[in-house]
Formats: sequence, C-alpha cells, structure tokens
Amino acid sequence: MTISKPNSLNLRVECYAGYRGEETPRRFSLGERRIQVEAVIDRWLGPDHRYFKLQGDDGGLYILRHASQTGRWDMVMYQAGLDAPTVEDRQEPESLQ
Repeated sequence: MTISKPNSLNLRVECYAGYRGEETPRRFSLGERRIQVEAVIDRWLGPDHRYFKLQGDDGGLYILRHASQTGRWDMVMYQAGLDAPTVEDRQEPESLQ
C-alpha cells in the first residue's frame, strides 16, 4: 500500500498495488475528510495519466487522475451522492424560525 503526498487540494490517496504492480485507490482524504472507495466504476489510460472513476462511501462519484511520472494525484471531477447534505437539509437556528 502506498500513500501519496498532499497536493494543492490537500488530496491524499492510499492505494493497493495488485499483482501486476498497478496502484488502485482504496481510500483518499480531502483535508480532514476521509472517503473509503466502495467501488472502482471505471479506469482508463490517457497519454500522461491514469484515471479512476470511483464511488465513495459518502455516495459521491469521483474521478481521480494519477500522473505516473511524478506520482501526483488530482481530483478532476466530483458529483455529490444522495447521502450528501443539501441546503434544504440544514436547520435554521431557532432564533430565525
């Protein structure tokens, strides 16, 4: 298992290297928030990067990009899941009701 260095989003990725040595994300963190990878939905290769479309334990969909040459990870897409809080879910303080 490898853990990446944080980048500008403070994204850290923990990976599992399979029998072919390809690293696959297992969990990642954005600052203090930790997300467990529930499923790898898709993966593909670009000219300089490997991409992973992931479902997090928060219900969100993420696309993470890995630069093989530098080892840098970036989040290039996020879509909130059904479990994510919405504006309607927030409670107004009692003094405003």
